Amino acid sequence: MSDSQDQIRKPAVAGLFYPAAAVELSRTVAGYYSEVDKVPVVGHPAGLIVPHAGYPYSGKTAAKAFKLLEGQEYDSVVIVSPSHAGLFRGSSVFDGKGYQTPIGVVEIDMELSEKIADIHPLVYLSNVGHASGSARGEHALEVQLPFLQVVLGNFKMVAIVMGDQEADSISALGETLAAVLKNRNSLIIASSDLSHFHTEKEARKLDMSVQRAVEQYDSAKLLKSLEKGEGEACGGGVMAAVMMATRKLGADNVKFLEYTTSGATTGDFDEVVGYMSAAIMTDKKIEKKDTVLGQRQAVMKGEEPLTDEAGKELKKIAREAIEAKLKDKKYTVPESEQLSQKRGLFVTISLNGELRGCIGRIRGDRPLYDGVAEMAVAAAFEDPRFEQLTNEEFEQLEIEVSVLSKLQRVREFDQIKVGTHGLMIKLDFNSGLLLPQVATEHGWNNVEFIEQTCLKAGLPKNSYKDKFAEVYTFTAQVF
Repeated sequence: MSDSQDQIRKPAVAGLFYPAAAVELSRTVAGYYSEVDKVPVVGHPAGLIVPHAGYPYSGKTAAKAFKLLEGQEYDSVVIVSPSHAGLFRGSSVFDGKGYQTPIGVVEIDMELSEKIADIHPLVYLSNVGHASGSARGEHALEVQLPFLQVVLGNFKMVAIVMGDQEADSISALGETLAAVLKNRNSLIIASSDLSHFHTEKEARKLDMSVQRAVEQYDSAKLLKSLEKGEGEACGGGVMAAVMMATRKLGADNVKFLEYTTSGATTGDFDEVVGYMSAAIMTDKKIEKKDTVLGQRQAVMKGEEPLTDEAGKELKKIAREAIEAKLKDKKYTVPESEQLSQKRGLFVTISLNGELRGCIGRIRGDRPLYDGVAEMAVAAAFEDPRFEQLTNEEFEQLEIEVSVLSKLQRVREFDQIKVGTHGLMIKLDFNSGLLLPQVATEHGWNNVEFIEQTCLKAGLPKNSYKDKFAEVYTFTAQVF
């Protein structure tokens, strides 16, 4: 195994294919979700086929597929993309610790990655095809991650880049995934664009050949179409391997979702790129492997109460990060053993008792000392409700840091304890969160608290009664 096992793969195309700022990126993805309708389907998504161009070109087409994941939970998410950065044999299973996007780090499921790489010599652990940095970074896998981070929250993945897309490589990957993922609640994603740089008319003819094979769930027909030049897809072998694997795992049909070309964005129909999204569906639903004991342990682990000293250190880091931003200086966050827990947190800034900014992250995907610096700067300069903080205001600024517990799903609303619990509601792709202290400050009862949380999410105040609404409680240690 290479030394890259200890590495986090940095973003290669942030600021190029999608926004580089976390807040803007999250809003962009949420915007696509709100603009597309959720297609009625029967069963559960076992696989997706999604495009991988820059978001202005293929974002809505991809969102059409990812929106089907709303409310779904998976033990394993496997993403397979073609290689645009170099040719190599077989399929490279990433051997590092995670893939980073502006939203956060997606952790690699190393145990599963090693199992997948331990069966066939053409499927192996490696950093080949995954590199970013000075070399041209592979974009086709990376661009899928923000969509998944928004819709699934925290998840572990296996990241695979396919090199040569020869018949033996395709078969090896399809058979391997089917063998390892048997009886596992998994989602397999194929990343591929279709034809490149033909006229709109020619592109639609070529892409229709691919679409028909996919709709018929026929990987052999797809490969034959590509071999004869009747269709084009940069990830044709990727699509075929994922179709093979999901069929062996019990999926039984494909739902075509959307097709478009780059011409719809650019207005240039002389040389277009084709984009398609589709969902591979199954009636076979394997429950997520969380025992009651396991859930309790997951909540307790890494959530020991912080000391007052730790709280003071959090506020100090927040203030220093804001001050450095105001002075246009680079701020190096001091690492701290007592702030090494990975917890969600919010930073609230006030001026003369009035709210001046509040931004946070629910997911605990980075150490507190790192997260508090980022969220402090975001609260001061990126909260869309306020102008950016000024030097004059900084001297009078009051900072409050709320360190969150993990979210707990609640179905009986009388379980909500005003003054103890914060609330979050999710419905479709609207979500809203209120910290515990907000309800106390306003003197709300249970019903008023949950109604106000709905309004915060941009929903009617009785939306919590919708059968598809998800309501979560959490606690917060406030400094």
